[in-house]
Amino acid sequence: MPSCDMPLEQLRVYSPRLTRAADFDSFWSETLAAASQSPPRLELIPVDLGTKSVDCFAARFEGFSDEGHKAPTLAGWYVRPRQSGRFPAVMHYHGYSGRGQRPLDMIALASQGVVCMSMDCRGQNGESEETLGSIGGGHYSGWMTQGIRNPHSYYFRHVYADAVRAIEALCARDEVDESRLAVTGGSQGGGLSLAAAALSPRVSLCISEIPFLCDFPRSMRMTPNGPYPEIVHFLKTHPHLEEQAFQTLSYFDCVNLAPRIKARTLICNCLWDDVCLPSSIFAAYNHMSCEKEMAVYPYHKHEVPMEFSERRFSLLAGM
Repeated sequence: MPSCDMPLEQLRVYSPRLTRAADFDSFWSETLAAASQSPPRLELIPVDLGTKSVDCFAARFEGFSDEGHKAPTLAGWYVRPRQSGRFPAVMHYHGYSGRGQRPLDMIALASQGVVCMSMDCRGQNGESEETLGSIGGGHYSGWMTQGIRNPHSYYFRHVYADAVRAIEALCARDEVDESRLAVTGGSQGGGLSLAAAALSPRVSLCISEIPFLCDFPRSMRMTPNGPYPEIVHFLKTHPHLEEQAFQTLSYFDCVNLAPRIKARTLICNCLWDDVCLPSSIFAAYNHMSCEKEMAVYPYHKHEVPMEFSERRFSLLAGM
């Protein structure tokens, strides 16, 4: 079976050791406690698309903030069935440097009786604010090294906390049945789905497509494309920060978060993916003890096969 990485039989047993620091769990307990100190204050702004069975809204809510920084206003979209009742819900996360799914991306699922919400990651290519600035010193272009000198200042600490706050905002809605909550997304969105499932006990179904943010040590060594080389370029300029950078990244590696996931999890993995290596995804998967399944596509690159998209739709519509 073709692969740009290890042979499939090796991928299925690839399970690198966890690199959790001694304070890994307390770090996340403290971060989540800080993230819950104020409500997300979700605001829905009606958007008229002429739809007959669903209502569409632009969404705004308050992101995570601590250490005296202003909480950013985060943007997204919200689509719900027009009829009354309580419905299952899904939180959508987007790919690196992208933006949240817009109403037309979510209408088909909402028409099946599912509340859908998306989130623009702070400072990326949507409408969410970024209030961190140059916290923790300068960084290489992009977001992978912003604040990398300290796990408390690292960009993805704030994004992971934002992802949990988005779930809290969604579950606070009267029309949402919080016992039926899913998270999904591709690439960065796939990694955020795994992180959200690890950090929020509300998640009952996680559908992660070609997830990013897994197995940083191997991904940095082996991946020529995508965001991981940002870290390599940073360390070329700051070689004395290598140990600290890897320590920071360990708190956000989905391999280290994977044992915390309790939700049913389905993952899409493409064996010719040179952006999110198949082995990096198996590394996280093989550390999960939840109900799980890996859908392997031997001929695809960094893309989501239509067959997997159809399966995702069926699972979410059937919640």
